[in-house]
Amino acid sequence: MEILSLLGSGFGVALQPLNIMLLLTGCFVGTLVGALPGLGPVNGVAVLIPLTFAFGLDPTSSLILLSAVYFGTMYGGRISSILLNIPGDEPALMTTLDGYPMAVQGHAANALALSGVASFVGATLAVIGLSLFAPMLARVAIHFGPADYFALYILAFATIGGVAGVDPRKTLLSATLGLMLATIGIDPISGVPRYTGENYHLFDGIEPIVALVGLFAISEILMLLEKLAKDRTKAIHVKSWLPQWGVIWKTRYAMLRGSGVGFVAGVLPGAGASLGSFMAYVVEKQTSNRNNTFGKGDPRGVAAPEAGNNAASGGALIPMLSLGVPGSGTTAVLLAMLISLNVQPGPLLFERQPDLVWGLVASLYMANVALLILNLPMIGIFTKLMVTPTWALMPIVAAITFVGVYGISNSVFDLELMIAFGVLGYLLRKLDVSLVPLVLGLLLGGDMERNLRRAMSISDGDWWILLASPISIGLYILTAGFLALSVWLAIRDNRMEKAARLTEE
Repeated sequence: MEILSLLGSGFGVALQPLNIMLLLTGCFVGTLVGALPGLGPVNGVAVLIPLTFAFGLDPTSSLILLSAVYFGTMYGGRISSILLNIPGDEPALMTTLDGYPMAVQGHAANALALSGVASFVGATLAVIGLSLFAPMLARVAIHFGPADYFALYILAFATIGGVAGVDPRKTLLSATLGLMLATIGIDPISGVPRYTGENYHLFDGIEPIVALVGLFAISEILMLLEKLAKDRTKAIHVKSWLPQWGVIWKTRYAMLRGSGVGFVAGVLPGAGASLGSFMAYVVEKQTSNRNNTFGKGDPRGVAAPEAGNNAASGGALIPMLSLGVPGSGTTAVLLAMLISLNVQPGPLLFERQPDLVWGLVASLYMANVALLILNLPMIGIFTKLMVTPTWALMPIVAAITFVGVYGISNSVFDLELMIAFGVLGYLLRKLDVSLVPLVLGLLLGGDMERNLRRAMSISDGDWWILLASPISIGLYILTAGFLALSVWLAIRDNRMEKAARLTEE
């Protein structure tokens, strides 16, 4: 009853006319920012922070505006993933695997509707979890040490073969290349530059969004140039903006599983929506891919990662508000904004400033409803992008990617690096090497190394620290179990294929 009372007071804050206007504005702007390749939630939120100071917004109104932008970008990231095979942001990477094939098969409207509903389900369940379980989940997350995080990333990389690639050697090659690229920059412990070629632009490492846009957007442009871009994309006629409820009903368990996995990943500080989306897809593929339809336009391959990344975005707010520890890159930006407004997130925030906390929670319920209403009627507009001739669409995509990447750091070097990654992505695609493991290696490799180095520093080089925690042991057991399950499924699939061949003969 106390939670309902606090939520009631929170809705009193969120329903103030100014906060409603800021929430709707944030939802609309966030969706547009998320749909543009190369921008993403961190940049969308960071760009708007100066406006909160310029207009003299109080901390509660500022947080409502920027959180609406945050949630909006997570919704919007799916649009370019499905229509152009270019992730709008890092967590939307997994949506390309089945979302784009659905669009190519003429189901773009259904994929967009399904992803919108999945985003709503994941984000809403995450906000419910934020309302009910924030103190308990925060206590669990605070027990994770460096060795536990290293074990978590071992689990992530052990499951990488289940994401993409039939040939495990090519998958391993791609992941290893990503991990190697993640080591470029200043050594996190000694401060010595590594693999930078004395180029100061690389001292901070490779900006993941630059690599992501290059690998997907630029390589896609090169692939289309190779085909001479003569053919127009077939028009997709949208008779109704309403989704096919039968398809959504069939993916209900995928949404629930993805939401649960994503929420847990979001609660863990530093894991973020990328890991949530990735793990949600892997779990769903291992659970449901009985007919080898994942990667070929399976709706469950769209529903699970979209629910996962949106649930993770809500879960990432828990350690930020309860512990003062950002759960993702975007919540780190939000944390910096709150501190600059003399608001100190942490265990006492719920007692000292309940209007801010519960006003934010109430606004997130409202934002999810607003985003669902906003996204579904616009399906027709989004699918009309598919009618645009390739020769006209690709220059627009190229312009957006160049402007978006340049806007991150105002660096010409980043544009050159993006082009280099585009050429690399083109070559790997020609060799049938999946780009997904490479990107995941680049995204997760840095955090994996930092946590390993911290654990080694704490133990003075004693490797047993990696097995000293019950949490890490549990994660290693889970990793072993997942690998054993993968081997068993592979053996079963091979036996089924041999049996099918014998039957045909």
